Amino acid sequence: MSLHVFGNILTGYGCAANNRGETEGNITTLQKLLWKGNVHTTVSSEAIRWALRYYWQANGVEVNRFWDEEKDDHRWRDANWKGWSNETGKTYIDDDLLGYMKAEGAREEGEKGTTSKRRGVLENSRAISTTPYAGDITFNARSGVKDSTSLYGTEMHATRYQYGFSMTPERLRDKKRCLNALDAISGLGEVAGNHSRFLYDFSPEAIVIRISDDPAPRILYCFEESDGNITAHDLVRKVESGDILREELYIGGLASEFSEVKAMCLPNCFPGIKETVDVCKQVIKEKLGIKEDA
Repeated sequence: MSLHVFGNILTGYGCAANNRGETEGNITTLQKLLWKGNVHTTVSSEAIRWALRYYWQANGVEVNRFWDEEKDDHRWRDANWKGWSNETGKTYIDDDLLGYMKAEGAREEGEKGTTSKRRGVLENSRAISTTPYAGDITFNARSGVKDSTSLYGTEMHATRYQYGFSMTPERLRDKKRCLNALDAISGLGEVAGNHSRFLYDFSPEAIVIRISDDPAPRILYCFEESDGNITAHDLVRKVESGDILREELYIGGLASEFSEVKAMCLPNCFPGIKETVDVCKQVIKEKLGIKEDA
């Protein structure tokens, strides 16, 4: 049976004004969805994937699609993914974990188009705010040329976000890249258009990781916030019912302090995010036979 690694992330509390939706007049809006009967803000999975790729690039892990700061645009090392044509070809971490797709139409009438694609091994869900959006907007004035002033507004949301991820390391060309994925998720900073006016830390303040041969995650969106209190009652219910084995869970950060989590006396609870991820990486190495110098 294959080994699966699932996770659910809860960010810290902050003022978010990122991942823009459609602009309405001079108001820069946030993306929103109806979640459990209320309007919540959301950050797209694409924005999170962009930030993961940028994390690897910034930390010296070679990526295929890299961001050129000078040109303010993406560039490719292998735009046709030639390295995937044979088992010994050079491949890149972002193509291996996140996948790729390029569809080309037929060159002549009657011919079929071609598609180069690889399904991503690392899948992540949309990030959803833990509290409903109350409609906060900031209004601003920006001076321009003489006798010209720009008036604009920005929707903001003071909240936390949670999102989940899933990967099956054995599907990777290079299995140890799953360890790079955990490093990136635990160290994720700016996501979705953050800039100097709206810095929002997207790194985990609470993390739940499940390492299992069960193909279903069962831990996605397991956090709930009510009156400023974060709980994980749904996660506890699934452990108590036997749907999730106690030894499969690795809980770190704020989640390790929840009273309902403490009451379960789980074997793998840690106060820090980095400690939790380091333990999980070691477990994965042992289960998959990944050597330190591999």
